[in-house]
Amino acid sequence: MVQRPENQFQAGITLQQDHILVVDDEALIRETVSLALKDEGYRVDVAADGSLALELLGDSVRQNPADRPPFDLAILDLMLPGVSGLDLCRVIRHRNWDIPVLILSAKGSETDRVVGLEVGADDYLAKPFGMRELIARCRALLRRYRRAKAPQMASVLMYENIVLYLNELRVTVNEREVALSPKEFRILELFMNYPNRVWSREELIDKVWGPDLWAIAKQWMCTFAGSAKKWNLILANLDTSSL
Repeated sequence: MVQRPENQFQAGITLQQDHILVVDDEALIRETVSLALKDEGYRVDVAADGSLALELLGDSVRQNPADRPPFDLAILDLMLPGVSGLDLCRVIRHRNWDIPVLILSAKGSETDRVVGLEVGADDYLAKPFGMRELIARCRALLRRYRRAKAPQMASVLMYENIVLYLNELRVTVNEREVALSPKEFRILELFMNYPNRVWSREELIDKVWGPDLWAIAKQWMCTFAGSAKKWNLILANLDTSSL
């Protein structure tokens, strides 16, 4: 029923050891999926029924139901004895546990898929399935959730003691704010994005002003020497209290 991954697929190891819960009452599927995920570098816990799955999900959250469970992904069989996969999914969403849910089911009709997704599942995979597809879907779900939950670090650039706040057009050196014009800010952003690159004047003009504003850019460059001392302090990562 379940196809084992081929050897070349087993070579891909995740850089981050995500923790996955596999819930299925069929021992063969449970063990095969668990082994395949472990081969990919994931940590895996298994449960044969919904009641045990709830216990595993609740191990670290009993005092505060809103706390996140100790798993990064839940793989749930739809037809479980006692507490079903749909019921488990409802509990996860009702308690606002922010983890992706992948439902496995022998029921592959459009209606069954829609019900699973409407209850709160993030993906639905019909049995029988290939292990490559299952792991690919797990990777996609984990990547999507990780991206959604990642802090907005893209709005901040850091180089040693220089911090550039891109959304605020603000820069600090040694935790002291330095006033820069918008063009100076853009040039510093380029320098920090490419710290080892040497820029020509023409390249800077093209990147910061664009090819249509060369005359204005050249005039600005002529006055740039007046702020060279400030730039030396910034790029040398020095204290700016004297500015």
